[in-house]
Amino acid sequence: MQLTAGLFPRAADASGRRRSARTGRPEAAGPGPDRPGAARWAGAAGPRARRPRARRPRAARFAAGLLAAVLLLATGCGTRLPDSAFTSRPASGPGTSSGGNPASDTGVTASEIRIGIVTSLTSPVGSEVFSGPRYGALAFVQSLNDRGGLHGRTVKVVICDDGGSGIGNQDCVHRLIDQSHVFAFVSGSVLDYAGAPYVSEKGVPDVGGQPIGTAYDRWPHLYEIYGNSAPRDGNAVGWNGTLYQTTEVYRFFKERLGARSAAVVAYNQADSARYAAQLRDGLEAEGYKVLTQTVDFALPNFQAVAAAVRADGSQLLFDAMDTRGNAALCRALDDAGVRVEAKVTNVQNWSETVRRDYQASPTCRNVLWATSSSLGYEAVDHPPVAQFRAAMARYYPDREPLLSAWELEGWAGAQWLTDAMDSCGADLTRACVERFMNRPEPYDAHGLILPASFVPQPPPSGPARACLNAARWQDSAQGGRGGWVTQVASMTSNCFEVPQLPYRP
Repeated sequence: MQLTAGLFPRAADASGRRRSARTGRPEAAGPGPDRPGAARWAGAAGPRARRPRARRPRAARFAAGLLAAVLLLATGCGTRLPDSAFTSRPASGPGTSSGGNPASDTGVTASEIRIGIVTSLTSPVGSEVFSGPRYGALAFVQSLNDRGGLHGRTVKVVICDDGGSGIGNQDCVHRLIDQSHVFAFVSGSVLDYAGAPYVSEKGVPDVGGQPIGTAYDRWPHLYEIYGNSAPRDGNAVGWNGTLYQTTEVYRFFKERLGARSAAVVAYNQADSARYAAQLRDGLEAEGYKVLTQTVDFALPNFQAVAAAVRADGSQLLFDAMDTRGNAALCRALDDAGVRVEAKVTNVQNWSETVRRDYQASPTCRNVLWATSSSLGYEAVDHPPVAQFRAAMARYYPDREPLLSAWELEGWAGAQWLTDAMDSCGADLTRACVERFMNRPEPYDAHGLILPASFVPQPPPSGPARACLNAARWQDSAQGGRGGWVTQVASMTSNCFEVPQLPYRP
């Protein structure tokens, strides 16, 4: 696979003002050092729940930080589809014929397809926070090219690090569209998708991105990894500015663990508090007794939180904090001898770094649960997961201790774009790709994700069928090395009829 480095801009400075983007500097293909900048934080337990597929209301989303914030992905991670969506469908596979390939569209020649990946790799929150989807997509493309490419064309990836800033994202988008002339974007993961309006204006398909902000809920031509049934006409986010959270995560723990009480911990920061309120609303809708705790961002008193959780007898623990805060909270719980039934996190934290992040809190570590709308990377009995693991071991062996569910979702995003391109045969065009993306049949990336589609629907009303995957960290797994252990027989049958709660992002 050929890699062309984009140019990465600077992050915001300490005042919160955006500094001008850097020019002329090539990007490293691997993780880079953290950029200087004002403090930001990315939520470790944050739900930005997966959106519904067919009826696509989305679970609560939270953008947190002191400058431009982010709390990644929702704990409410699931899909909402009718039973008919969960049927087996033949999967298309890439062809290898190269006879008579035309230069059929921007970024497409007789021998090459050029696609772009934009990632907030060197954002102020750290080089690993957003990197997973990029590596998964790169591994997929390398594997695809090693097998002959797509209809005789090699897929060339142009990568760009936007530094976690809006101006940097706009710079990346313009460079990849106007200078590199990419055919499409794939598996993006960015803190501030400020370039989304330009991507949409130019009609460039963006497939399989992580919907960290609200861009994928507003703009046409943008296709997030979880599907979306909002109008996406460019006029407003969601349905006239309203999104929906569903409560399948809370229902799952109520039925699985018999939980009836939960604690929600947040920072004394507006975005954190706003997201914690959404967590509370979802829990209360499922009948939980909810304890809310707020700590100072700079000097959090987690010992007091541990005492409150003990006094309340909370069974579940949710939060609107970063990994640093979560690790410190878990240490405080362990030090105080407080044990909950489940410390609930999300797909972005379903990773091998749990060993490092929670090294000092073994009791809390062993009650970590993660929910998702995709298979876990440890589910190697599924052939697509085994293929992903083999490719990661071959092309990025140094990332074994950093392996994550987000990397697998990055692979799934690249699979989705590849299947869409493959449906066009030799006459590859953006219009053909978008016909595939907008078809009524739900897509599951060969079983890697819950079925997803982009058919616009009216505003959600009444209950919805919502499904999810779930795993728990166990130190006894993998021969005592520790690891995530899937807790459901099948994510496509682990489904619930749950309410859809409106909120304004």
